[in-house]
Amino acid sequence: MKWTVLVVAVVVASIGCAHSQRPEPRIYVISEDARGVGTALGTGGSGFRNCDAEQNECYDDCWNTEPLPYPQTERDGWLRRHCTSKCLKVYMECEKANEQKARELKFSRVDEAIEWIRNHKAQVALGTVVVIAGVAFVLTTGGSGALILAPLAL
Repeated sequence: MKWTVLVVAVVVASIGCAHSQRPEPRIYVISEDARGVGTALGTGGSGFRNCDAEQNECYDDCWNTEPLPYPQTERDGWLRRHCTSKCLKVYMECEKANEQKARELKFSRVDEAIEWIRNHKAQVALGTVVVIAGVAFVLTTGGSGALILAPLAL
């Protein structure tokens, strides 16, 4: 019986240590200044497209188009269905692009994340959440203006 307990204890202890180590929840400096962050995003934001706004704009443009698509002569149920279908495709493409962008911000190692952010500063914005080995960090600036990754506390 003692041997069974000892073997079970050793197995449990070794399994508990077999998982990959999560990064220590500390602050990582990306660069000494935050210049250039978000410049490719236009107005800033999270770097993700606003799919609802794009769909609404598409629908408005479609509905208000002049002249109406042949053979339509008035704005009716057909045009409503046409615009809804057309703009749903725009919405789905936007969501797919956002999903791809979200995947880009997940890393297994800290050094990979830091290198990617250094090379893509213009494509990310302050406040962007970066996941490293399951730990969430937020891209922000330090007191001296340095660009840093700080642990996200909920």
